[in-house]
Amino acid sequence: MIKFLDLKKINAAYEEEIIDAIKRVVNSGRYILGEELKAFEEEFAAYCGVKHCIGVANGLDALTLIINAYEFEKNAEIIVPANTYIATILAVSNNNLKPILVEPDIRTYNIDPAKTEQAITDNTRAVLPVHLYGQAAPMREINEIADKHNLVVIEDAAQAHGAVYQGAKTGNLSHAGGFSFYPGKNLGALGDGGAITTNNSALAEKLYTLRNYGSNIKYQNLYKGVNSRLDDIQAAVLRVKLRYLDMDNERRRSIAAYYADNITNDGIILPETNDSKAHVYHLYVIRTEKRENLQKYLAENNIETMIHYPIPPHKQEAYREWDGFNYKITEKIHSQVLSIPISPVMEDFEVEKVVELLNNYDG
Repeated sequence: MIKFLDLKKINAAYEEEIIDAIKRVVNSGRYILGEELKAFEEEFAAYCGVKHCIGVANGLDALTLIINAYEFEKNAEIIVPANTYIATILAVSNNNLKPILVEPDIRTYNIDPAKTEQAITDNTRAVLPVHLYGQAAPMREINEIADKHNLVVIEDAAQAHGAVYQGAKTGNLSHAGGFSFYPGKNLGALGDGGAITTNNSALAEKLYTLRNYGSNIKYQNLYKGVNSRLDDIQAAVLRVKLRYLDMDNERRRSIAAYYADNITNDGIILPETNDSKAHVYHLYVIRTEKRENLQKYLAENNIETMIHYPIPPHKQEAYREWDGFNYKITEKIHSQVLSIPISPVMEDFEVEKVVELLNNYDG
């Protein structure tokens, strides 16, 4: 079986360093807001090229806290991609604000800047683009639109650790960025984790406080905060894996390049990229009109695949208020996408086998 993602094998490559890092935390006696978290925050900020990194409990909290920190007024609208994982939209809803869905570019699956500007109203306060599947959204256009309309820009970089756009890394392309360190991410912890990046020092100080019950001095609470802190064991693990992130991303790019050069089946639509050296290929997502047939065929030939994502957010029961809304491009994408194996530990023969099977598939 060629696994979609072999987390055990990925972590085995760093096992000794990870164990040493965990022992270091255990022996320190400091497990929350300790030195390992501080060190990771400094190292990840430097990696992203930003002034500040705030470690939080998960990626959803990262986005939710950024929005919370801006204290947008009631009825404020935030533009989000219609084609995304639901967490992006939950971050807006959880702040009692109104998400406004915008269709993607069918070629890249990322939010369409032209449609973004068309969606702006007097109530719009922010744009929340997603760097989907590991490719940065069109941030130059988005930032130009935001500047024109005096809007905040917040990146959802949960799938794009190390991705680059016009010379800058994700997390350094907006007012603030939210990351997830869920185990399956390019930079994955051994549990949940997340972080916020920003160059805004005042915003960072507020976020450090909000994540810790709204308190920066024990038992004194400036804000109605939450308990959302990246724990030191996860921070220590992430410090180990951060050192290898660029190398792992380069392996993903090489696999993606092989797929792009060698998958020749006319019934399969390959992903497009504006810069293959900037994409980090968290996922390699193909499209086909007969997805279920292709997925079954690959499973029968011992190739594990995933669907990211089978149901678009506006079709979810949680957002039944959008029942009847029509997002044709998003719906087409969600009905056709299939993620095939890609990871830094895939062997060449496994990559070649995936290509062989896809080329032999006759639908």
